[in-house]
Amino acid sequence: MYADRANLASAQRAADIWSAILASEPRNFEAAWKLGRVDYWLGGHGTERERRAHLEAGIVVGRKAADIEPQKPEGYFWIAANMGALAESFGLRQGLKYRKPIKESLETVLRLDPPFMEGSADRALGRWYFKVPRLFGGDRKLSEAHLRKSLSYNPDSTVSHFFLGELLDDEGRKDEARAEFQRVIDAPVNPNWTPEDQEFKEKARRALRR
Repeated sequence: MYADRANLASAQRAADIWSAILASEPRNFEAAWKLGRVDYWLGGHGTERERRAHLEAGIVVGRKAADIEPQKPEGYFWIAANMGALAESFGLRQGLKYRKPIKESLETVLRLDPPFMEGSADRALGRWYFKVPRLFGGDRKLSEAHLRKSLSYNPDSTVSHFFLGELLDDEGRKDEARAEFQRVIDAPVNPNWTPEDQEFKEKARRALRR
């Protein structure tokens, strides 16, 4: 069901299955973090009125996963991912509310398992340092360093190249930004992340046209 998540009915069915498992087995680590993962997807792709509820639910089950297995990275990562989506999608208040726990969760992932999910914690921290205002801890140099570090785990990551392209574009480094967006377009599609890769390829095409 999750592999077919581009079909929202399949994604919702996956969420329902993991939710049912977790209800009957409250200490089921896999069900908890996988529910947090699909909540993140639904929070970015579901109906407008349901998105926030999915992201908030994703935070709750991410915390549950981290409580069940505090030495594993999955719970912390999906806490941060769901918080980050809330921060980017629902205004300044949400961004200020979540900026510290996002960073702490991602730093925990880096402490536990730096290569986790092909450098996803470095990628997300790179985004954090780019999006957070300098007054509250944002830092363009650290953003670039984390994004480039994430590419050391997966040089073909469409997400990392796109985020790096946005950073470079914002800094006025237009030729470097264009090169990053082109790398997104040229990258092979990862069969585990096909929907995400396709979305970022389309975003890169729009960025190059702009």
